[in-house]
Amino acid sequence: MRPFFKIGTSLLVALLINFHAFGAGTYKLNGVFKQGGLVFGTVTPGSIVTLDAQEVKVSKNGLFLLGFPRTAKATSHLSVTYPDGTQASETLKITKQNYQISRINGLPSKKVTPDPEATKRIIADNALIGKTRTIITDTPYFASGFDWPVKGRISGVFGSQRILNGKPRSPHKGLDIAAPKGSIISADADGVISLKHEDMYLMGKTVMIDHGHGLQTVYIHMDEILVKNGQFVHKGDPVGKVGMTGRATGPHLHWGVSLGKNALDPLLLVKK
Repeated sequence: MRPFFKIGTSLLVALLINFHAFGAGTYKLNGVFKQGGLVFGTVTPGSIVTLDAQEVKVSKNGLFLLGFPRTAKATSHLSVTYPDGTQASETLKITKQNYQISRINGLPSKKVTPDPEATKRIIADNALIGKTRTIITDTPYFASGFDWPVKGRISGVFGSQRILNGKPRSPHKGLDIAAPKGSIISADADGVISLKHEDMYLMGKTVMIDHGHGLQTVYIHMDEILVKNGQFVHKGDPVGKVGMTGRATGPHLHWGVSLGKNALDPLLLVKK
């Protein structure tokens, strides 16, 4: 694991940084090189960065993000072309995660095997979430660094194979944090509210925050939403209250992180 860096005069820079210099250009990588991990990078402004032949968005001041999904392969190829035309490349080794099996019982049957009308709602909800995840803004709000959105007991982990009322379902795409109903949920980093929804069928009251460059976080099952669409929030600002709306057996926050269409592991973003 390479330690995270934080960017800006008010932020702490990690001491151990993976630093590369070629010709007139340099790049640095910090983060967790693991399935579900997010890596923060800086590069000489004006450079072109690709990961596995796909171009990565680079901010005007040279900030970029690399994300590795739940099923990421053992290696990824990073390539950098600096403004003077010189190039650098690196093979990144991605550590495999051992995912748990999560069994949840006592859910209402209609939330596990929804009827046709509920299925239509779920499809519409998922389409809205998917559309929101396509937002790619230029401002690297993620430079604020990340923190826990609420304090509590971790009751569900990223990537686990879920078995709901005895029926296998899709892997868990976030981190569940059990906390008393009404506990304040805070923004995990600077960003703009990209989605506010009061009644998603499975997710209940839901908020998404756009942190720039396609990085989004989602807050699910809330009892109350305290923000509006398009509102800018600083890290630590209240966005809602813990609840158990949607498909939930008790009050908790489902906290999710995604880069583009790929869900990532929130636990790898913050100090345990």
